Amino acid sequence: MPRPDGRSDDALRPVALERGHNPYAEGSCLIRMGGTLVHCTASVELGAPPHKRGSGEGWVTAEYSMLPRATLERSSRERNGPGGRTQEIQRLIGRSLRAAMGTMRFGEFTVKVDCDVLQADGGTRTASITGGCVALADACAWIAERQGDPSPFGSLVSAVSVGVVDGLPLLDLAYVEDKDAHVDANVVMKEPDQFVEVQGTGENATYSRAQLDTLLDLAGSGIRELFQAQRRALGW
Repeated sequence: MPRPDGRSDDALRPVALERGHNPYAEGSCLIRMGGTLVHCTASVELGAPPHKRGSGEGWVTAEYSMLPRATLERSSRERNGPGGRTQEIQRLIGRSLRAAMGTMRFGEFTVKVDCDVLQADGGTRTASITGGCVALADACAWIAERQGDPSPFGSLVSAVSVGVVDGLPLLDLAYVEDKDAHVDANVVMKEPDQFVEVQGTGENATYSRAQLDTLLDLAGSGIRELFQAQRRALGW
């Protein structure tokens, strides 16, 4: 069965990474993956969280939000703090971006990566990780320049969704595919080929080890393309 946008089963949606989109942040990236658009900014703030105070180490954390009309119908703003789903996504993004760091010994600073979804068409959390990593790399370069030390950034981290729809394994699900997926997974990898996190759920069916292996192979091929896109954006 052809995909709604005509892509092959193992193809990413069109990807664009616009580095330095926000002139005020120490690092920023506007990422578009198909119909999903996320604005990522990395802000360097003085002070570390309580568990890092006195250690000489910093911290990397993330916040995630979705604009009220980023989706087909308007959603309410989370004025009383992030809900459970948002908190889970924030933790995933934070864990993933900390995996990109080569060291936390960059002084007692906190790098906060804000991922704001302007338009959602599936894969918002994975796009946030991919774009947020570019913003983080630039924020680390900003720190290094002012301290006269090597950048604390380590390796690129990127992420993509995969799933099984109508029995077919697919890469980079758009919303219309994701909502009907029998199996849905988000895969995060660190360059060149290390897994950071695999979140896989049988939404409407169970899945076999062979299917999981196929999905991981699909994700790996897509993430390698995303690493290349990140490198182009960063001029590496």
